[in-house]
Amino acid sequence: MAFPIKVCKICGEEFELRPGKPGLATHCPSCTESGADDNSLKENTGRGNSELNSARRQAMRDLLYRKDS
Repeated sequence: MAFPIKVCKICGEEFELRPGKPGLATHCPSCTESGADDNSLKENTGRGNSELNSARRQAMRDLLYRKDS
C-alpha cells in the first residue's frame, strides 16, 4: 500500500505521509525539524495574543456600552 502524497505548506515540496512521522501532517520532515527550534517563539506569541485579546475586549466593551450624549 502506497503512502499518501502531501504538499508541505511551508516549502511547497511533496512528501509521503508515513505513520510515525514526527510533527504535523501538513509539513515535510525537513520543515518539521527546523520548526522544532521555533517553539520558544510560539510560546512568546501566546502571551502577546492574550494582551491583544484583552485590549480587543475592552475596546468592544467601550463601543457597545458607551453613553451617547
